[in-house]
Amino acid sequence: MTEKTSPTPDVTYRRTAWDLILGLLVILAGLVLLSNVVFATAFTVLFIGWTALIAGVLEIIGALFRIRSGGFFMAALGGAILIVIGLFLVRNPILGAATLTLLAGSLFFASGLTRLVTAVQTSNGRWLMLLSGAVSVVLGVWVLFNFTAATVSLLGTLLGIQTLVEGMLLLTVGRLRAPKGAK
Repeated sequence: MTEKTSPTPDVTYRRTAWDLILGLLVILAGLVLLSNVVFATAFTVLFIGWTALIAGVLEIIGALFRIRSGGFFMAALGGAILIVIGLFLVRNPILGAATLTLLAGSLFFASGLTRLVTAVQTSNGRWLMLLSGAVSVVLGVWVLFNFTAATVSLLGTLLGIQTLVEGMLLLTVGRLRAPKGAK
């Protein structure tokens, strides 16, 4: 077991044998997802859809408890919007994947432009900001101009890469834990 202190004094990183096992399993899951990105994309869209649907129902139920205390209409509206989004994604996963891919490409492009503009205005970390912005802009342009190919593969690729990185993080660092004896 290795232990490192974090910037927060009451929390440490500890790596146990379970972290190693879990890290290896998560890395394996990431490799499986990357080996079939079309399946991973479908899984991502359906997972987001069901999550939005369940969250919307729970939000409306929670809004019913706030009828007299205020905030009912905003909570109910938020729940209704989540239900509509969830139903849309669950009933039309292909169109949902296209919509989420368009959103992801637009976000890559817009955040990259924002980083490039910020890099010109600041001197602290300018080159790293320029590099990050350029990569995001190029990725956004690639997604938006290769929309058909990106629709079936982008979300699955992102999920696979994120899963792989999480597994490597578990394997190398472990999980964040409160120190022994702390409550």
